[in-house]
Amino acid sequence: MGKMGEKVIFGDIYRNKKVLVTGNTGFKGSWLCTWLIALGAEVYGISNEIPTQPSMFSELELGEKMNHFFADIRDLDSLTKIINQIEPHFVFHLAAQPIVSLSYQEPIDTITTNVMGTANILEVLRNYYKPCSAIIITSDKCYDNVEWIYGYKETDAVGGKDIYSGSKGAAELIFKSYYHSFFKKSDGLVQVASARAGNVIGGGDWALDRIIPDCMRSWSDKKVVEIRSPKATRPWQHVLEPLSGYLQLGEKLYKDHSLNGESFNFGPKPEYNHTVQEILEDMSTRWHFQDSKDAYKVTGDIKFYEAGLLKLNCDKALFHFQWKPTLDYKTLIEFTSDWYYEFYVEKNKMFSYTKSQIEKYENLATLANISWTK
Repeated sequence: MGKMGEKVIFGDIYRNKKVLVTGNTGFKGSWLCTWLIALGAEVYGISNEIPTQPSMFSELELGEKMNHFFADIRDLDSLTKIINQIEPHFVFHLAAQPIVSLSYQEPIDTITTNVMGTANILEVLRNYYKPCSAIIITSDKCYDNVEWIYGYKETDAVGGKDIYSGSKGAAELIFKSYYHSFFKKSDGLVQVASARAGNVIGGGDWALDRIIPDCMRSWSDKKVVEIRSPKATRPWQHVLEPLSGYLQLGEKLYKDHSLNGESFNFGPKPEYNHTVQEILEDMSTRWHFQDSKDAYKVTGDIKFYEAGLLKLNCDKALFHFQWKPTLDYKTLIEFTSDWYYEFYVEKNKMFSYTKSQIEKYENLATLANISWTK
């Protein structure tokens, strides 16, 4: 534990522990690895590629700061060898095909990665005879979205009208069946839980067909960004918000085996629902646009079906370990815009800048008396 007056994050549970992050080269994975390094963990990663150019993994030089394995999670033999070699205390499974538009072009690849990849992780852990807490991360898209105004609870039906949503719903069904078949009656060494989060934004995301990366690419080239659905609302949250939930869930699962087999939502406060147009206008001011008309223009080109309104009810995480989001909307905009501005305009070293944003986030959470800072 920390010295007198020193903040203790997640009970200092990750210090000197071996933590495996699958999908560590992705946007969320890179942020999670950076945070785990800052928490003193011995961090390992498995992914099949560096997904974008540029990529946060490369820009932060994470390959030099952690132990990385290139492997496909659909390859059970490789996965088994690597995990048994690492002997992790914690596993955070983020590896996935995360792009809705790509799921229309590559449905089989999306299904095999998101469903069989998850099954393979659980299969390795089924035969893993050491203490380990594993968080299986899917998506808020796992829910059968009937576009009602209420937040979805963990007990609501999973499903999906598009391939991406269906693959995430199927991953949750696989998680549930593996838990009841194997982990529920195991010797208690391996504990598993699943986590569901929605739209995340933040520095270092360069994925295709996502509004913030599209925006930053255009603005860095002094171009106007084209947007399809200016009135579409999303429950925006900074990437550190759900990651704080995953890390706190990992800590609680490690200490409290009654959470074994449970699923948890991690989403923003309902008042964080803003339109695409609002968020772009607010971000454009951080990029010193005098007039938002110079920042974006609306086109009518809707390329593919994507579910509309989808909110999460996060009462369960609040009840079990008092988790709640930290950042207000204004700070969410600042964190996201400023990271890209530092990268594209100031051209700073991004690992130290990213760590400084994590420290700022921890300090804000401490001031707000958020449970994982005590």
